Amino acid sequence: MIALTEKRITVTGGAGFLGSRVVEKLRAAGAKEVFVPRSRDYDLTDMAAVKRLYADARPQVVIHLAAVVGGIGANRANPGKFFYDNLIMGAQLMEAARTSGVEKFTAVGTICAYPKFTPVPFKEDDLWNGYPEETNAPYGLAKKMLLVQAQAYRAQYGLNAIYLLPVNLYGPGDNFDPESSHVIPALIKRFLAAAEAGETEVTVWGTGRATREFLYVEDCAQAVCLATARYDKPAPVNIGAGFEICIKDLAGLIARMTGFTGKISWDSAKPDGQPRRMLDTARAQAEFAFRAKTNFEEGLRKTIEWYKGSR
Repeated sequence: MIALTEKRITVTGGAGFLGSRVVEKLRAAGAKEVFVPRSRDYDLTDMAAVKRLYADARPQVVIHLAAVVGGIGANRANPGKFFYDNLIMGAQLMEAARTSGVEKFTAVGTICAYPKFTPVPFKEDDLWNGYPEETNAPYGLAKKMLLVQAQAYRAQYGLNAIYLLPVNLYGPGDNFDPESSHVIPALIKRFLAAAEAGETEVTVWGTGRATREFLYVEDCAQAVCLATARYDKPAPVNIGAGFEICIKDLAGLIARMTGFTGKISWDSAKPDGQPRRMLDTARAQAEFAFRAKTNFEEGLRKTIEWYKGSR
């Protein structure tokens, strides 16, 4: 158990979608020294910049959220970059944490680390029982190496490093760039534009049969803060909402909520990605009392309203 209000905390990716919420929650809880390194000042793929970051911020706690991420299209277009940048950022940040005497390192991984065919709901003990889904395997494996490093550094050096596995996130402030967005913002943008233009048909990638689980970004930020304060064990922990929805139903729901009344057709030549995704969230509840609170439709409504107002 760590009293975060009394620690110097560095949050990589702290200006991003999830990170900004984590920083808000830390400060709201009374943390006075929260440092957010910006990529223009610290290139986390460069070890000299990482060492300079640690010298400047002198962190006692590091929450590593910085990542190069995107949807299926972005993963297929950039497998090498997604692998290298995510691997090297995490490896260097944790190595520098060890040599700098950091007290706690929270590494945030990804559900993409799980094998392509994992029994549903995904349990942490199944993490090594197969190869990840091919379209995002380089990203998933790069982030998975943070778990290996965290456990190895705990065993050899006594570094208190923990590893969290969040499911797909969504919420206000999400990435709506069609080149790199995930499924929820991509569908919101597409259906809203179609509704406003009076289009009669929207085509969506895949068959619609794949399932996904989604966690509201504010809930995930709460989980990260709780785990950083309360969890000190080597085992990885799933962070999710504990439900799944098929993409066909998700598209229908978003169409209705954005006012699109036309036909939804499916481009089955495009990949579905992993067939099913849903996490077993019992460990997070047992270890640090995390349970997602945001109703899915309510979260979608807030996301759609934010997007409408921010265009």
